Amino acid sequence: MSHTPVDPEKLTADLIKCASVTPTEGGSLVLLDSLLTDAGFSCTRVDRGEVSNLFARWGQGANGRTFGFNGHTDVVPLGDEAAWTVDPFGAEVKDGFMYGRGATDMKSGVAAFAAAAIDFVNTTPPDGSVVLAITGDEEGVAVDGTVALLDWMDANNERIDHCLVGEPTSPNTMGEMMKIGRRGSMTGYFTATGMQGHSAYPHRAKNPLPAMAQLMAMLAAHQLDDGTEHFDPSTLAVTTIDTGNPANNVIPAQCRATVNIRFNDTWTSEALINWLTRKMQSVADLFDIEFDMKTQVSGESFFTPPGELSALIGKAVKAETGVEPEMSTTGGTSDARFVKNHCPVVEFGLVGKTMHQVDERVEVAQIYQLKAIYSRILADYFA
Repeated sequence: MSHTPVDPEKLTADLIKCASVTPTEGGSLVLLDSLLTDAGFSCTRVDRGEVSNLFARWGQGANGRTFGFNGHTDVVPLGDEAAWTVDPFGAEVKDGFMYGRGATDMKSGVAAFAAAAIDFVNTTPPDGSVVLAITGDEEGVAVDGTVALLDWMDANNERIDHCLVGEPTSPNTMGEMMKIGRRGSMTGYFTATGMQGHSAYPHRAKNPLPAMAQLMAMLAAHQLDDGTEHFDPSTLAVTTIDTGNPANNVIPAQCRATVNIRFNDTWTSEALINWLTRKMQSVADLFDIEFDMKTQVSGESFFTPPGELSALIGKAVKAETGVEPEMSTTGGTSDARFVKNHCPVVEFGLVGKTMHQVDERVEVAQIYQLKAIYSRILADYFA
């Protein structure tokens, strides 16, 4: 019986029409579950908390190698809906571009790898397995998404040998970049507490603002490192300083500030927390102001050393685009930070110029090109 190829443009449009603003499922995983099941995949919903996730496997894990794709169908909120020139969930095509929230990040990527996987296993069944691990919680807090899928896989003896995350990776031109790692990300929340008083009698108060200002200036001015072989220098940004004092004649009792750090493999989050604590304590002692710090770690720095997986992807990208992709560790965080604990992982996907923007859009030709790249990766992997 002949197989009808899956149209990745139509599948992208169908997914965009599912209003899956994180963590709402919106019908996107139901659609993929039905499509993959009909194509011979064994599908399991791995929902946890308010989050919907889908695990789909073709083949048996014990037979040969297993190649996995990871991606997400949840999207960020619309922002100013009135600023959109199209229906954000309409998947309208104009001048060769498909518009809609998630068009770039990353419903087109999911459509491309789902279409490639379905066609591949139905036309040239491999001696091995293909897995799709798709979450609805990448754009949210990311606690019950890919992490839940990996927890379920461990509990059920499911393995992936190599994984490709289909996030948008190219800054300007299709094929120019793959991600072999990501910087770590953490946030520090500081509170400085003094004693409120009248601004005309500052000696009767204890002003926390100069202490906080000095701490923030000290942290912002410090160069964390010079970068490493595969990473740019780590960065620290002061993102807010808040006092909330409406009175010009009152010295406030408290001030708060936040910093965000993107760090390379020179650091661990634990080492950075220790450094922040020392700096904070030195300013607290100098000003006789009480400080408190809370931290949130989104992920540690990681990278997959150049090797079999990056070579496989690079070869396929060059064959389909004529471009040799750069191996990079730039950008924010992605779910690859969780997958790397399970198996070697590399990210490759579309040009990400308009992700999270009003009138987010994807060049339709690139959706087909991405499917072709993913199809070639599968064919070469199981050759």
